[in-house]
Amino acid sequence: MEDGLSRLLVSFFLGGLVSLATITNPLSKIPVFLTLSTGFEAGRAAQEARRACFYGFLLLAGGLFVGVFILEAFGISFGALRIAGGLTVGLIGHRMLFGNGDATQIPSTGSFAFFPLAMPGIAGPGALATVIGISSEIAELSGGVQRLLAYVATVAAIAATCLLIWLVLRSARWVSRRLGAEGINVTTRLTGFLLVCIGVQFVGSGIRSFMAGT
Repeated sequence: MEDGLSRLLVSFFLGGLVSLATITNPLSKIPVFLTLSTGFEAGRAAQEARRACFYGFLLLAGGLFVGVFILEAFGISFGALRIAGGLTVGLIGHRMLFGNGDATQIPSTGSFAFFPLAMPGIAGPGALATVIGISSEIAELSGGVQRLLAYVATVAAIAATCLLIWLVLRSARWVSRRLGAEGINVTTRLTGFLLVCIGVQFVGSGIRSFMAGT
């Protein structure tokens, strides 16, 4: 029993971390962050990065816990959500693979922590679809202990993802110098391919769940 719970905990943590770290693509935020923080003192830029990651965590955690209730309110099945989420993730991956995958708009003045860095930079459509899809999987688990552990593991994965993004943003200038524009571009293309694969997996899982419910 304990081995099964441990595997469940590890599975949801690693699955959530890999999916979210892939879809948020921390390295792709470097050029945007450097542009947004132009003219900012180092302390102010670091503060904006911390706030953005905190806001991103709150948005993703909120999507995890209220996502299922929103689905029930609108009568959306878990299978339909996974199919829609998979298509969304796949389309974002396609844009990253073959074009510009960052739709972030740059504001002219003021703080950029919430918009556009936290949303849609961190908690964009793909990331929100991912956590809501995970919440639908958790809702289908049997047993309160299993669901609790799955939620704990997923929240930990969200926190780890936001921490990773913060570390990248904190060292944005150093990473940018080491990778260069070409290195960041290659990383973005590879990430896009992984997102297409994750999207296909979501769609396949959604079709199975959708057919089983009919």
